[in-house]
Amino acid sequence: MRVAALYDVHGMPHALDAVLAEVEAEGFDLVLFGGDLIGGPFPERVVARARELDGARYVRGNAEREPGEWDRERLRGDDLRWLAEWPFSESLDGVLYCHATPEDDTTMTTVFTPEDALRAAFGSDEERVVVIGHTHHQFERDAGGVRVVNAGSVGMPYEGEVAAFWAAVDGGEVSFRATAYDVERAVADIRASGWPPGEEFVIENLLGAVPRDEAASYFESKRL
Repeated sequence: MRVAALYDVHGMPHALDAVLAEVEAEGFDLVLFGGDLIGGPFPERVVARARELDGARYVRGNAEREPGEWDRERLRGDDLRWLAEWPFSESLDGVLYCHATPEDDTTMTTVFTPEDALRAAFGSDEERVVVIGHTHHQFERDAGGVRVVNAGSVGMPYEGEVAAFWAAVDGGEVSFRATAYDVERAVADIRASGWPPGEEFVIENLLGAVPRDEAASYFESKRL
């Protein structure tokens, strides 16, 4: 089974649409959203897109568990209920998908997380591969025989490059992907949206790109 693991879209339909077009063109069997679909400029657009996908699977992130004011103002009541009802994790073809760890949706795991912390969080899992997100950078680590893979972020990546980052999972084998999208259109739409952090987001994430190691070091400092 070929699974397209799309994590941390964060309300960015421009990035999501580009990834979904690539996924469709390559004939993936299933799309799995790994949490934090919302928590960005256009929650209503990404939710509508995700809801229309036939056979998609969904894993709840902290943004779905506790939507912000911007999201609540723009989503219908049934959309908010739908998001809140997403499962905490999903097991498919021997791979566990969860937002942050198998136990919670906020723990920071990075490329720099010490091995003992990785084993404590993931080493007892029955599946041998765990796909996560939450810290917005792609990596693969070993946690006592369990492979921990961060799929990256579709809508708010910290990779030193402006693109949509996601993962293809095929029979437990993971490959990292990056998809280009119309950044100029995204900039214009966000600036016109009235989203309060819009200009800061545009400068940091669309007109520039946060270096991967810099972001990972910051998140690692928050884990301690």
